[in-house]
Amino acid sequence: MRVLLDTNIILDFFLEREPFFQSASKLFDAIADTKVEGFVTASSITDIFYICRRQSQSREEARQILITTLALLSICPVDGFILETALKSGLADFEDAVQIACAETQNLEAIITRNPQDFKTAHIPVLSADQIVKQLESRLQSFGEQE
Repeated sequence: MRVLLDTNIILDFFLEREPFFQSASKLFDAIADTKVEGFVTASSITDIFYICRRQSQSREEARQILITTLALLSICPVDGFILETALKSGLADFEDAVQIACAETQNLEAIITRNPQDFKTAHIPVLSADQIVKQLESRLQSFGEQE
């Protein structure tokens, strides 16, 4: 399954933000185990660095978080087409419009976020980290029953 991770999911994992950390951690485990292919928008990377640096007060810690992010997740490019698509979407939150445009242009299967209400105009499923983790666990159980 190929999914776009919203910035908040990535931050929940790296900054161990409760009560969201457990689900984000399970999702990142699935990504590390190649059960899920995770994506992040290029524009989210700068936000992640800024927020992690501010939270940790450490440029080096923020750098390490980005290095790990780039190792685990594929980057959805943000180019002129994506920006124009986002602008034309009519969505009030431009950042969310960019995320939707990236996910749909890359033919991803879902957007993973803590704020599904921000992605109402998406033409692909919008799931929480809990929801995708439950889907993965259900698939694994079904696979085990078939053997």
